[in-house]
Amino acid sequence: MKKTILYLFFGILFLSLTSFEFHKFYVAVYQVNYAPDKEMLQITSRIFVDDLNKALEKKYNKKLYLGTDKESPEDLVLLKKYLSEHFTIKVNGQSRAINFLSKELEGDVLICYSSIKDVSKLKSLEVYNAILVDWDSEQQNIAHFTVLGTKQSFLFTASSTKRMLKF
Repeated sequence: MKKTILYLFFGILFLSLTSFEFHKFYVAVYQVNYAPDKEMLQITSRIFVDDLNKALEKKYNKKLYLGTDKESPEDLVLLKKYLSEHFTIKVNGQSRAINFLSKELEGDVLICYSSIKDVSKLKSLEVYNAILVDWDSEQQNIAHFTVLGTKQSFLFTASSTKRMLKF
């Protein structure tokens, strides 16, 4: 219970800091919801866009402009590639493709919407989340999971990038 409260506190703190130009620590928040009526996992990612641009520039040796007027189609291709390599989910032990749906900018946070379709029954999730930890080892990724009324939260760091959830 204390961990859930701690994760909730950091999530609220992250959201309150999104209106400022500078941020002191590196946190991203992910929400994964299981929608049994739609047979899908719905995934929302909230990542500081300046950190994301820096991480992608380091990885791909190219200046990126995500969330700006200079954003190019290639920037979006590299974003999708990076996300697919650094955030994966196995459903019931099977690797599943995460479909990138759209993105929007809210202040200095890039919100990405994704889904995994054809999830008729959910027994387990194995989640790998290493977004931005290759760029900065202080990066922390908080992930909230809501499945059939049960809520669980986890902290992903450079030393802990995988989690297993069973239902």
